[in-house]
This record gives sequence, C-alpha cells and structure tokens, in this order.
Amino acid sequence: MKKLNQVFDTEYETEVQDIKTNTKELNKGDLFFCIKGFNVDRHDYVNEALEKGASALVVDHKVNSSLPQIVVDNTNEALSDMVAKFYDYPSKKMTMIGVTGTDGKTSTSTILYELLNQVSKCGYIGTNGVCCETYTDKSNNTTPTPEHLHRFLNNFYLNDCKYVCMEAASEALAQGRCKNIEFDYTIFTNLTHEHLNFHKSMENYMNAKCILFEQTKKNGYSFLNIDDKYSEEIFKKCNGKVIYYGSNKKADVRFSDVVINHDYTLFTITYKDKTYKINSPLLGMFNVYNLTAALSVLLIMGVDIDKLDYKKLYVDGRMTNIDLGQDFKVIVDYAHTPNGYLNLFLLTKTLEANKTIIVAGSAGERDKTKRPIMGKILVDNADYVIFTYEDPRSEDPIDIINDLTSEVMDKKDKFEVVVDRGEAIKRAIDMAEKDNMILILGKGNETYEALKNGKIYFNDIEEAKKCIKERKKLEVWKILLFYGQSLLPQIVFFNILKWGDNMDTSYIIGILAIVVTFICGIIAKRVPWFNNNLIPLQNLLIGLLAAFIHYLITKDFSLALTLSGITAGGTYDILHNMSKIDWDKLLDLIKFN
Repeated sequence: MKKLNQVFDTEYETEVQDIKTNTKELNKGDLFFCIKGFNVDRHDYVNEALEKGASALVVDHKVNSSLPQIVVDNTNEALSDMVAKFYDYPSKKMTMIGVTGTDGKTSTSTILYELLNQVSKCGYIGTNGVCCETYTDKSNNTTPTPEHLHRFLNNFYLNDCKYVCMEAASEALAQGRCKNIEFDYTIFTNLTHEHLNFHKSMENYMNAKCILFEQTKKNGYSFLNIDDKYSEEIFKKCNGKVIYYGSNKKADVRFSDVVINHDYTLFTITYKDKTYKINSPLLGMFNVYNLTAALSVLLIMGVDIDKLDYKKLYVDGRMTNIDLGQDFKVIVDYAHTPNGYLNLFLLTKTLEANKTIIVAGSAGERDKTKRPIMGKILVDNADYVIFTYEDPRSEDPIDIINDLTSEVMDKKDKFEVVVDRGEAIKRAIDMAEKDNMILILGKGNETYEALKNGKIYFNDIEEAKKCIKERKKLEVWKILLFYGQSLLPQIVFFNILKWGDNMDTSYIIGILAIVVTFICGIIAKRVPWFNNNLIPLQNLLIGLLAAFIHYLITKDFSLALTLSGITAGGTYDILHNMSKIDWDKLLDLIKFN
C-alpha cells in the first residue's frame, strides 16, 4: 500500500491498495485508471468505480465524481510509468529475458524457464500463463497489460525469483506494455505473415518487434536467428551486444548434425570451438531453433549446458501427444500461422503415419489475409482436413471457414466442414484407422473458446481424450459382440437339445465347444488376411470344429452346432456393418427422396 503522492506529483495523500483498469477486478482502496481501449472507454465507468470503493481516479479530463482525480495527458501512456513506480520497478531487481517472434515464443520461453530452474529460481510469463516454483497466476494476454505485468513481476521478486522469461508480443510492444522494463537478454525467433490486421504491413510488424531490442540494456545481449531474413534489419535496432544463432556457418552459436525421429531430436551445438551434444524429447526442426536460442542465452550466462537435464523438457500444448493406448496418433499443437503449419509438416513427414488427418480453423477478428494461405497449406500437405471454428468471436464461423477453403474448392474430396469444434475432433477420432495421425491445431492447451457472446470453457486436449475414451468403449462393445457372436447361439442350442445320454454330458460338451469357439475366434480375429477376407468361412469352420468335438464325445454329428456358427457369423456381420452406417446421411437421403 502506498499514498497517492508517493506515486504521482500530487497533493493527495489518499492511500492506494493497488492499481486497476477494469471495474470487474476493482477492490476497495484501489486506484482506478480510466484508460481508453479500442472498444471501451473506462471514463464511462467512474460511477461503478465509486460504488466498488475506489480510492481515486486517473483521467485524461475532469469527470463528474466525488473521488480524487489526477488528470494526465494520456492515461494509456501514463499507466505503465505509474504502475512500475508503484511496485518499485521490480524488473530491475531480476534478470529479465524477453522473447519475440511470430512462432516459437512460447516454446523458447518455456525451455529457458525449465532449464534456468535447474540453475536458480525463474519465473515465466506468456501464452501458457504466469508461474514460478511457488507462485502461479492467470493472464488473459500473452504479454499482460502494464498493471498486471508489473504486479506479476513484483510477485516473482517476492517469491525469490532471480530470472524472468517472458514473451513479448508485437501488439503489446506497440502498445507500450513493456515500457519501463530494461531487458538483460532478448531473443528474436523469426518473422512471418501474421497480425497484419493490427500492423497493416510487414514493415510495421517488424518495427513493433524491434522495440524489444531497443529496450535491451547496453551491456545486455540480443540473440538473433541468423537464418531469418529479418535479422539484418532487427540488428540495426539492437541496443546491446548481438549474438547470432542458427545453422549458418557464420552463426556465433551454430547447430548441426540434426537427427529427428518419433521419440527424440539429436543435434550438436558449436560455440567458441566447443561442441555440445543435445538429446531432447522436443521434436522437429523448429524446436532445434527454439532450443538453440535458449541454450545461446545460457552459454553467454556461463551455464555449463552439458550438466543440464533435457529429458523432462515439455511445452504444454505444443506437439502434445495424447496416448491412451489407441492404435493411432493424436497430437495437439498451437500452430496457427502459415509458417507454423509448414514447420509442422516438415516434422510429421519424419513420423510414421500412413494417413494424416487435420482438425483446424482460424481465429475471428484477426488477420484475414492469411486464411486462404493456411487452408491451401493444410489441404496440400495432409491426407484429409476437417475445417472447424477457432475462436470466431463476432465473426460468422462459416465466413471464416469459407476464407480457409477459398483456394482449395477444386479438392473437395480432401476436406469437409464440421463447424462445432468438439464435433470436428470427434469426427477425426471416429474416422481414424490404425497408424493414422490426427493433428488438432490452433488452440494448444488453451481452456476457452471465444464466441460471439463471450468465452466458454473448451480444451482441445481434454476433448480429444474424451473422444478417444468414447471410441474405446465402443470398441469394447464391438469386441464383445464379435466373441459373443459364436458363443450365444451355441449356448441356446445346448439348452434346447439333449446331446449324449444325460444332461451332464451335454453341459460338458457345451463348455468344451464354447472354449474352443472362443479360442478360435481370438485366433481368427488376429490373423488380418483371414479376418478381413473370409469371415463367413471363419464362422463355418468354428461351427464345424465345435460339432467335431461333440462327435468325438457322443459319436453323433450335430448339425445344430455347425448352423449355430453360421448363424452367429451372419448376425455379427449384419450388426458390424450397421455400426458403419452414417445414419445422419442415410436419414437425409430418405428425407430427400
């Protein structure tokens, strides 16, 4: 708690508990900052702020309120300065690492966070939340607004964090959210087509990214991806020393000898004529870049990267493999840009899969120009695509999907539209066959869908797990149906016919026949050629075998047993084929006719 005159040049000695810009978060004693957003002007909420117990207001013009008012030229610009001062500039008390770029921010930041925690306590701020070992919080933005950002940083400091890894989004940089933070280390991952709805041009987009490197300390370091064409321009804006990383021979930190398979990624890093062998569970060439960027920072810090444990590296929602014992792969990933898709397909081509099924969409109220590009990349590189919504917000999901499919209408056999995202995921999992790969893209580990009327809870990972479990339950019933198809008819025959001289003999024969039938059914089911091509013959043979056992004991051939096998087989075939019928399409056809 501070007095207002300790933060502002004002005569007011009003005590301030905290600083808030949203009345929904406002508590008694908080200072209410009336910022102007794209859609909302907080000056319109001063009465609500009074009712909730605000201690004072910061405004850009006098308003009708009994609360103390501090008038500034621009509340948006003043916010960061005041919040930083209120929390006594917490960023200056820790080593600050900022990461920016179109793709790879979250992965690079998370890798650094995980590895630095093996050295000393580190905090993380980004798409995947706000956390350190002893403190967690939530953020609605990749890079939080100033009042949240400095509060998070202060809490990190109070929780003894030495380092902070944070993602710096281009929009946040352009809006000044990172103002009053000097970074010790800054990282540039790459720059590709994205966010042009906000920045309008790639040049503006790049200039927004450059702000981060202008805020690097003069004795700090900036790490640039030498393999990205925009590094040269960003270099001109760097305030600190520059370290290049990448595959280029001119890189200060260079990776080589990359080996990627479905379990791990191996590569070599060379720095100052010394080599390091890296074995990581993070798959893909894009993760080689992310790892190299993170390790470049650690090398400059003087960390012995040979002593770090890479085995448990994991980035939630990035290439998250969902394995519940199914015989096909299900992977959830955050990829939502053309470049992200291309990088992903470079990886999937190295993984063992006989068919790739994609579930993807595109966010509403965001860059529309990338949608046709994304749709074409998906259809050209996948075996089948299910287009669906992805945070449509106020846009009509159908309009978004039409944008995605506008360049691939000549390939309608390679995609379909399922508007509801949950149904789209279910559709993909239901249609998957052995050794297929399903990629669910765009949301990662996010726990919401942004719809026209607000956000609802939704998580791709949880939804995929639910659908896999439902499918497995259905498969259990199918298995029981298969094995039961030969057992049940014969039990019926055993109870209505008398075989042998007495009932005891009949039951003995029945049990033996059932056991043999069951074993034969299992064997037949596991022989692909036999099972797929000669199901009727399979059931006939099972019936004949059961009849033969009956003959050995009673010396009386039972046609009933043979017929029971055939009957069971026919029943199973009918039911099995009925399970494959798309009843919705059939009903639509009937209605049409």
